[in-house]
Amino acid sequence: MDAVDLCLGARRVATFTDADFHNLDIAEPITITVVLGALEDDLKKLDAYGDFLRGYNATLGDLDEEPGKGLETVLCLKLTVAQDLEPVWTLESTRAAAKGLERDLKWADRERLSPMRLGALGDTHLAWRRGSLLNKLSDEKPDTSGVLSAAARDARTAFGGKAKGQLTDAIEIVNTTAKSLGISVGATATAMLDIHSVTFGSGTISLHDDTGIPLRGMGTGSKRLLTAGLHKEASKATSIALVDEIEIGLEPHRIVRFLKSLGSKDKMPSVQVFATSHSPIVLQELSHGQVHVVRHDKALGHTHVLAVPADAQGALRATSNAFLAKSVMICEGKTEIGFIRGIDLFRIEVKGKESVDAAGVSLLDCDGGSETRPFERAASFQSLGYRVAIFIDNDRTIPAAEAKLFTDNGGELFHWAAGQSIEDAIICSASDATVLAILEAAVELNPDDESSIDGKIRTASGGQLTLENAKALADVGCLTLQQKGWIAKAAGGKKGWFKDIGRMESLARDVIAPKFKEFDPPFRTVVQSILTWVVK
Repeated sequence: MDAVDLCLGARRVATFTDADFHNLDIAEPITITVVLGALEDDLKKLDAYGDFLRGYNATLGDLDEEPGKGLETVLCLKLTVAQDLEPVWTLESTRAAAKGLERDLKWADRERLSPMRLGALGDTHLAWRRGSLLNKLSDEKPDTSGVLSAAARDARTAFGGKAKGQLTDAIEIVNTTAKSLGISVGATATAMLDIHSVTFGSGTISLHDDTGIPLRGMGTGSKRLLTAGLHKEASKATSIALVDEIEIGLEPHRIVRFLKSLGSKDKMPSVQVFATSHSPIVLQELSHGQVHVVRHDKALGHTHVLAVPADAQGALRATSNAFLAKSVMICEGKTEIGFIRGIDLFRIEVKGKESVDAAGVSLLDCDGGSETRPFERAASFQSLGYRVAIFIDNDRTIPAAEAKLFTDNGGELFHWAAGQSIEDAIICSASDATVLAILEAAVELNPDDESSIDGKIRTASGGQLTLENAKALADVGCLTLQQKGWIAKAAGGKKGWFKDIGRMESLARDVIAPKFKEFDPPFRTVVQSILTWVVK
């Protein structure tokens, strides 16, 4: 946004330092180029900017030297800062340069195109001062010269009368000193307001409510909402808005109103808005075409703006927080999320390790679906430059082509042994003592369903095992792998014992993590690989 403002703003000077250059290399000039489209007719006149008009191919994102059929007519405005730190604004055109032509936008055109910055504080726009939105709403100008000059004189006279009694000693000393030095101050010096220090301008006039309280005293959110609405009304005079951190000072419902006032739901928006946000509420309210992810390459100093693809619209609404993370782990369902969160809580509380959140990782619920669904979600995030992993069961066939494409693009795929769901992996890999703890946790976390738990074990085993039998066998270390498989089958399914984030989180934190060394090596390897990826 600073780049747009510096290049397109209505200013004749701008301050730069050596620190603004990439790697402090002043030999490499700073260049910022803005392509201006949707030009008004007077900007497309040949006698005004004819040699500088170019053609833009929206489909390919390419610029042609001349306007042409199927191309949008545009102007390219370039800001260059060399080692002398002096900014130079010019219209960029190879065709014009070949003719030795060089020029900037006319000042009137620059003022009309200049973006309006809607900051955290809206005080500037609540008074009739230079750059205020109020001056762009109409051609009316407050004429305050006569009234305010009279007010200044009255204030000067009134203060002088009161000051005489308040500053007697100081005035007496001044009189005595002046007399001793032969300096005439009249009969006596007096204390009055200096007429030159009492200045009034257009900024003196500001908006107040009906009780006389200035509107600048409103809360941050109220001022931002009002200025956004005023900007929309003034869109004919200023059609570009810059908004940093949309959510500042706004509750969720006011964020929605703020976005609407900026034209987020307009079919034909009258304002072009460049805004930043770190709020999932903001992302939920926008369509994929309105959201871009900014990636900065520190080594090369390059910044890339990536458009969110259409197939990510569902994720944008349902899991908007994932777009604000550095890395995304796509989990098959809530069980996997609870599993990672529980392990993570144990590592934080007992081991003092860095948390998943601190590592900038978002756990995304894929909510089941087809075998290809996690890979489809992953592709959208990979195209936007996120580091992505997938954590899924292996009780269904993993699509080989999608998995290969995902890993070839740098993704990490985590799954259990062939044929295993997460319940299979946990229970069949656990020691008998751990299985007993899992059964007790199932009853504790489902206090109203103990009979249901027993019934599911009976059904899964064909009547060969009950809850009490299973606990007794586990207690003496006599569970067979087949019996563990029956328990795992009973624990799974859509209404399984741990089929939500909270219950699996409790199981992982209180049972699995403390007894982690009692699980088989393949199980531990998968979990350790996930944790290694998280903190990488």
